[in-house]
Amino acid sequence: DCLRTYRFLSTMKILVTGGAGFIGSNLIERLVKGGHKVTSIDNYSLGFKHNHIKEAEYIELDVNDISTLGKDYDLVYHLAALSRVQPSFNRPSETFHSNVNGTQKVCEFVRLCNAKLVYAGSSSKHGNPSSSPYAFTKHLGEEICRLYRGTYGLDIEVARFYNVYGRREILDGEYAAVIGKWRTQIDEGKSITIVGDGEQKRDFTHVDDIVHGCYLAWTKGKQKEYMLCTNKSYSILKIA
Repeated sequence: DCLRTYRFLSTMKILVTGGAGFIGSNLIERLVKGGHKVTSIDNYSLGFKHNHIKEAEYIELDVNDISTLGKDYDLVYHLAALSRVQPSFNRPSETFHSNVNGTQKVCEFVRLCNAKLVYAGSSSKHGNPSSSPYAFTKHLGEEICRLYRGTYGLDIEVARFYNVYGRREILDGEYAAVIGKWRTQIDEGKSITIVGDGEQKRDFTHVDDIVHGCYLAWTKGKQKEYMLCTNKSYSILKIA
């Protein structure tokens, strides 16, 4: 039904930042199936060329250099970010540069394009923003969106992601989430790792639902903020 709805929309020129990453590649796959002209920019720090969707255009470019692109886009999905809590403690400067400076550059680009923006927020919104560089930078990213929405009247939607899993997720390394790490351990015949007592609860959301939520934020959103989640939390032990 989602794909049929896409086909009724006029062809749009869409830019996806972080389009070679986990969520970005799944989003692009849906958008091109809807007949839209999609361009990705990615610096490939967390994205991979094997995630490319053949109908899309890919430009190797850091989000902070987005101003070098042409200004003829109708819609921008801003997914590019350093996206994990633990690595942000070791790389606060890089996290600020990507998640804060990059978001301001994207908002300014959207202002000059007169385009619509969908910003990928984070479930960390509901905690203490000072608990990690990652949480703080995503909080500032939302504040930058509100600034541009309020000052310049831009059409900006904020869609917060909750513990996303599914195809093309990162399976190892410090930027892999718990489901991805477990998949690797299982494939290698190892026992899965549980940090702490395992009673911590998370709302796990499949990437297909995240993509559909991003689509709705574009087509149905009216300058609001959305939580893309199941509204059900499970303990790590339960998931294991």
